[in-house]
Amino acid sequence: MSSQQAKSFADRITSQAADRFWQATLQRDTRADGSFVFAVRSTHIYCRPSCPARRPLRRNTLFFRTTQDAETHGFRPCRRCRPKLQDPATALVQQVAAVLAGVNVTDDSFRLGALAAQLHTSPATLRRAFRRTTGLSPKEFEQAARLERFKKMLREGSSITEALYACGYGSSSRLYEKTNAQLGMTPASYRKGGAGMQIGYTVANTTLGKVLVAATERGVSAVYLGESERVLVEELRKEYAQAEIVRAADRHANWLSEIVHRVEGDAPSVELPLDVQATAFQRRVWQELQKIPRGATRTYTQVARALGKPRSVRAVARACATNPVSIVVPCHRVIRTDGTLAGYRWGLQRKQKLLEREAASA
Repeated sequence: MSSQQAKSFADRITSQAADRFWQATLQRDTRADGSFVFAVRSTHIYCRPSCPARRPLRRNTLFFRTTQDAETHGFRPCRRCRPKLQDPATALVQQVAAVLAGVNVTDDSFRLGALAAQLHTSPATLRRAFRRTTGLSPKEFEQAARLERFKKMLREGSSITEALYACGYGSSSRLYEKTNAQLGMTPASYRKGGAGMQIGYTVANTTLGKVLVAATERGVSAVYLGESERVLVEELRKEYAQAEIVRAADRHANWLSEIVHRVEGDAPSVELPLDVQATAFQRRVWQELQKIPRGATRTYTQVARALGKPRSVRAVARACATNPVSIVVPCHRVIRTDGTLAGYRWGLQRKQKLLEREAASA
């Protein structure tokens, strides 16, 4: 690929982002490793921001978001900083995950200092690695991992009591306090794969294709967009294999009507209750998305800053991608820093249409 084509691709990064990347490159900022690479036109080599090699001239420097982008445009990885090797922060988080998987941690026994000492690092380094890689603090990460272990044990047939003590909750009151909101149901129901739950769904036609709306008596649990009703229903059944999932066209007709109106660009007329599973961080992101006004957008970086976690941009993007209640939680209003659209589960064309309709009616 020609250097002109590479430059055209690199130009898609905003000048503001490029200035920030250049400063990180000049400072050899290890915190920027993994967020971009810089490429040198005169050598056709790309490097990590922290590479110890001599800095190139600014006019010879291009920036790419990923190593794949750099290689697609004809650049080779540096043999000195080896940018394709795993990011040190990611490796540190994986080490912590391995340690936590082998011990029974409780809320009272979790000690960041002891964990850092075991891995021959400092608590501050651990915090930075976690916030940059996962968007969570080490404590929040441990709690999320514990909840996943608890869910896995229930799915595999363990009793609630066995899973409770094996995962370090200590008491049933602590268990229900920590898990009920995140499971979206009682632990007993989750253990049965949703058995005993009643989830009603209906599918309606819109100008953006079909919309599936599923809900319990407590609130909306899923809003899916697509072309095939069969595919949408299969997606719904994946999470609750044992739940009573039935077509219920009339049960939540008012909620369905409200969501269809929003798909068509109308302003919300009623507040919709939600009944969704979420980690603490996902819930915070989704609540922040609901604050974005109709007709407006925010970047992933802006959302991360609003949460007080400016280095959690990737985690914010993941939370947007796993949002089960599109439209109600308007993840389509989050865009890249350069203004382009990305990361919409139901297709970028639908995302573009939703934004256009909201901007017009707002």
